[in-house]
Amino acid sequence: MSTEHDQRWITTPITADLLRGALDLEHTEHGVLPHRLPARARAQCADPQLAMVEAQPSGVRLVFRTRATAVELDTLPTKRLYVGAPPRPDGMYDLLVDSVLSGQGVVTGGQVQVIDMSAGTTEVRPGPAGTLRFAGLPEREKDVEIWLPHNETTELVALRTDAPLTAVPDRGRRVWLHHGSSISHGSDAASPTAVWPAVAAALGGVELVNLGLGGSALLDPFTARAIRDTPADLISLKLGINVVNADLMRLRAFGPAVHGFLDTVREGHPTAPLLVVSPILCPIHEDTPGPTAMDLSAFGEGRLTFTAVGDPAERASGKLTLNVIRDELARIVAERAADDPHLHYLDGRALYGEADATELPLPDQLHPDAPTHRRIGERFAGLAFADSGAFAADGDRSDRSDAG
Repeated sequence: MSTEHDQRWITTPITADLLRGALDLEHTEHGVLPHRLPARARAQCADPQLAMVEAQPSGVRLVFRTRATAVELDTLPTKRLYVGAPPRPDGMYDLLVDSVLSGQGVVTGGQVQVIDMSAGTTEVRPGPAGTLRFAGLPEREKDVEIWLPHNETTELVALRTDAPLTAVPDRGRRVWLHHGSSISHGSDAASPTAVWPAVAAALGGVELVNLGLGGSALLDPFTARAIRDTPADLISLKLGINVVNADLMRLRAFGPAVHGFLDTVREGHPTAPLLVVSPILCPIHEDTPGPTAMDLSAFGEGRLTFTAVGDPAERASGKLTLNVIRDELARIVAERAADDPHLHYLDGRALYGEADATELPLPDQLHPDAPTHRRIGERFAGLAFADSGAFAADGDRSDRSDAG
């Protein structure tokens, strides 16, 4: 951490009014830990995968107004290390000044979560907090945003500036709440503002709440209730891929689960534009059910790739594939839209389809790379935020009062 303690530094407590994109703020022995699911939801699921990913602050950012030319942020990151695989790069922080990307940095050190896939064990090794520093900012009143790493749990320890700061008031922009899988979470995006929902939000001029939960978009009722209770003007649900990955349910259960999820969301947001998005193209699962497994031969060579281990013949007994899920989602939305004019459907292959897979194949057979994240984000913005799109800018923000 910084060793400077001169008079110019002003330390400001990190409170909820300085954070966007978090649904809860936990006070820890080190500082505060942003969560993307509320405490009640976290208490209803003991899945360590969900606990890990909801605490990774994809879309969470510190936002404040200041004349400061220098900013320091002390954080305690928790980094992941997979035994047998190359070390992952340190999580990236993005600095935006008046909505323009103006700097990037990392925090070294921190805790390390050691995951042994072959043994099925996890160990957390303690480590020190570190300091992120940005200097040379313009000496004028400006909005500053520090986007936290999308793939690295980040406890916020201290925030220092060389001039006072204040919370940024509501800019009047619509709030877009998006829920999805690891692809929405960020998977292999280059930085937090390069995750595809962040790209789309910037192009659409909206405030993002990203509930992309790696491996955990499983139609859980507690996630639906979190969405129900969160103020939002626009909502999108990208559903299906994780249900196949986990081989979680059969067609008989999937349809009612989708209906129940939508019913719960509508309890809090009865008239908000609600866009259901089916999976992007994923060749290994288009017609082959899950579960998804790690390719251990590639892992032994230091590469992380995935394979589908289900049997296509099992579709006859109700096992789910991406094509089955797309058909079911399209059917459900079409039926419900007869009584819900604000409900819309988007085939995920319009965001990433066969031509894209030829040009930009999924490197690990499951997740898009950095250029593909940008493409998906640009396409989503072009479709959803267009004048004829589900999120066209001709609506008001009145539905936000229905939740939270």
